[in-house]
Amino acid sequence: MRNYVPDIIILFIIIVTVTIVRLVSQILHETLADGPPELVLPPPAEGAAPRPELSLSQLIDQKSKEYSWLLRLLVNLFGYFCIFIPGVLIYKYAKRTKYMERSDRSHLSALVKFCYSGTGTDGLDRPLDGPAGAGKGSTGNKRTTAQECALLCYCLVGLMGSYLTWGVLQEKIMTQEYEGPEKRKSHFKDSQFLVFSNRVLGFLITAVYLVAKRQFRHRAPLYKYSFASFSNIMSAWFQYEALKFVNFPTQVLAKSCKIIPVMIMGKIISRNKYEFYEYLTAVMISVGMIFFLTGSTDESKASAMTTLTGVLLLTFYMIFDSFTSNWQGELFKSYSMSSIQMMCGVNLFSTLFTGASLAMQGGFYSSLVFAVDHPKFVVDCVVLSISSAIGQLFIFYTIATFGAVVFTIIMTLRQAVAILLSCLIYQHRISFLGVVGVLIVFLAIFLRVYCNQRLKAIKQRHQSAQGGGSGGKPRINV
Repeated sequence: MRNYVPDIIILFIIIVTVTIVRLVSQILHETLADGPPELVLPPPAEGAAPRPELSLSQLIDQKSKEYSWLLRLLVNLFGYFCIFIPGVLIYKYAKRTKYMERSDRSHLSALVKFCYSGTGTDGLDRPLDGPAGAGKGSTGNKRTTAQECALLCYCLVGLMGSYLTWGVLQEKIMTQEYEGPEKRKSHFKDSQFLVFSNRVLGFLITAVYLVAKRQFRHRAPLYKYSFASFSNIMSAWFQYEALKFVNFPTQVLAKSCKIIPVMIMGKIISRNKYEFYEYLTAVMISVGMIFFLTGSTDESKASAMTTLTGVLLLTFYMIFDSFTSNWQGELFKSYSMSSIQMMCGVNLFSTLFTGASLAMQGGFYSSLVFAVDHPKFVVDCVVLSISSAIGQLFIFYTIATFGAVVFTIIMTLRQAVAILLSCLIYQHRISFLGVVGVLIVFLAIFLRVYCNQRLKAIKQRHQSAQGGGSGGKPRINV
């Protein structure tokens, strides 16, 4: 007779978690609803219809902007832990009771095994991203120069178009007012809903691709994607929130500075060693960013407090984003999954995390109410999500076709055009010192690409000259 006790215990863990989440969210709602009188909406006029009860997300929006982001961050984290904590408890229980090794199978046990043990090594005999060592020059048929130029233009237009659209709409949604009923104007404030909508569409597109290509099996346990997913949604959330405090050009340049935390994370996670030119360009980028911050002002976000908050949010963005790239690199090395599988797994957990958090704080309700009152927001949100998903696909295709160097150059050009577009459309003013800072940052990026390519050429000549000898590691001077 089949033993149902382990299945019941796992379901009990899930039910208890949902109950605790409901209780805590209700306590938070009542606490915020009883806040200072000046932060609560006045009662409706006599004879008017009663206002519907505000959700937890709407109550947070009523707080002062200077600290409401911190309150929302804490609530978001609680929502994410509602997925993490039961996942850890189920993993510990399954490991202690050897639940995944049982001979009698059920749909629940199969799901648990898929999440924590992977799907074995079936299907690994063939490469998932095409021929082995996919990349520039690894395709079966040699492309002509005209074909190479056409493909390069295709990737350039795809990356530029998708990410420039995404950048313009990102700034519009987070900084501009939408006109609603009775000509009232208001801002959209829930950054997490934007992250959710982007990740849902990304997951659906990659899932359809994997089903069409029949890429079902790989060795990585599903939970391995949750760490990169958590850091990914955190970096995206900090990026959106930062636009409430600093302008878009500042955010774009700050992304260039993520080379520094990436190097630090590489040292910590992968024990990477870096060349002298990498440290030099990291310092140049830091100096350029300081010049830009000193020489650019935004009158609408002028106080020292808001600028400091924006820089803090951008710092957290870079930290989490650098962890994401390094963790994904380790997964690629360990499990050899395809890039699309990585994107699908990360987006799946991102959807679960943000969906659970939004449901807990009523974020779906407040965002849908805003969408109903402001139809233009719906169009912007849909186009933003589509451009984000298409941009990710173009990233993988460009790297597989032309390599990381060409991709880096295109994205650097995209950043320069994005700053120019933002200044033209939203009328940001940058002083001469700020322009010098921008030039220093882009010079450092191109110098980094050049030195990296030169070092690779020196290594190849060194290896061919030595013929497999044990010569020292070649270096270059800059």
